[in-house]
Amino acid sequence: MQINKFIDHTLLKAFATSDEIRKLCEEAKKYNFKSVCVNPVHVSLAKECLEGSDVLVCTVIGFPLGANTNCLLYTSPSPRDRQKSR
Repeated sequence: MQINKFIDHTLLKAFATSDEIRKLCEEAKKYNFKSVCVNPVHVSLAKECLEGSDVLVCTVIGFPLGANTNCLLYTSPSPRDRQKSR
């Protein structure tokens, strides 16, 4: 069993820099972790950095304390509920 495939390498501080995200991704590739978990603003960069590897990109919504300021737009009501009301 590869324990590293159970690890999500995470950097969720609100003011993480692009360089820190790149370093996170390089470490995840080096140790062959399952994924990197970043705030939504960094998803595109993480995807770009991990291209060609089997490390996945993971994100969060509204963590911590609303780091993603648009989360309320998408969490209530759900897209399915919005379609039903039309």
